[in-house]
Amino acid sequence: MKLLIILALFAAVAGGALGVWRAADYRADRTEWARLTAAQPAAPKQFDPAMVAELPDPARRYFTCTIRPGTPLFTVAEIEMTGRFSLGSKEAPNYLDMRARQILAAPEGFVWAMEASGGAMRVAGSDSGRWTRFWLWGIAPVARGDGEDHRRSAFGRTVAEAAIWTPAALLPSPGVRWDAVSADRARVTVTHEGLEQAVEITIDDEGCPHEIRLERWSDVNSEKTFRLQPFGGRLLDFAWFDGFRLPTRVEAGNHFGTERYYPFFIADVAKIRFPKRLQLTSGNFSVGRPSRPVAGSESSCHCLPRPPQSSRSSASSRA
Repeated sequence: MKLLIILALFAAVAGGALGVWRAADYRADRTEWARLTAAQPAAPKQFDPAMVAELPDPARRYFTCTIRPGTPLFTVAEIEMTGRFSLGSKEAPNYLDMRARQILAAPEGFVWAMEASGGAMRVAGSDSGRWTRFWLWGIAPVARGDGEDHRRSAFGRTVAEAAIWTPAALLPSPGVRWDAVSADRARVTVTHEGLEQAVEITIDDEGCPHEIRLERWSDVNSEKTFRLQPFGGRLLDFAWFDGFRLPTRVEAGNHFGTERYYPFFIADVAKIRFPKRLQLTSGNFSVGRPSRPVAGSESSCHCLPRPPQSSRSSASSRA
């Protein structure tokens, strides 16, 4: 009997400690979310094509495709998504159903709060520019990391996702450089607080981005050693959100462009909004709905025709 009592007390203490630990993770998420929300311009300029007239041609076309003239240049976005997330390999991806919400504030960082499940597996937690913190079944801490390797890897994700969902954050400015790689590919290089990341964006004839690729700092390799290696993905099914034309489906993974590639991240965006400063009150947020998605073959632009200037085809108010 005494042994049972001791075990019960131990379990209660351990459970309480884990609860406190997980609550601390949630508080860190909310604090970082608020910090990144504060990075939103309070009175953003409006987009004028003249802002990008001197850029290399593929970079200029990228911006004129993704931002409608007159759009307020918000650089912070909140994104809600569903999809599939792999914890396996190319041979056995073992996809889990995923839902996530995200704040993206390049170059400062991001928070991606995710829940994924499949069979008996349940994983939840967050990834950010400062940490990775996930829990198995809500009780066992797994996949936790931080430090300089994580910071460098996360910066690669921040810049790559800015090319996908917050193009205004990549407009010409100190710390942002654009170069032409070819007639249909531009390279943006972002430097911030001692970090530098280049991302290549491939566009189609109309300037719509349909692929990104980068050399990302990662240990997803057989040696489990951090090094630069290919990462990238495809951007599909564009829609308008408050004057920005953004993809609502993204398929991405490590070793992009090699035979080892498979998309471990497959996301379908449900909602995007551009929060105003001081608008955040809790870990929850309301998000705008996209304009109707675009049907079409994977070789087409996947872009909506430009809406009339007299009306806003927008999503007014995942990760």
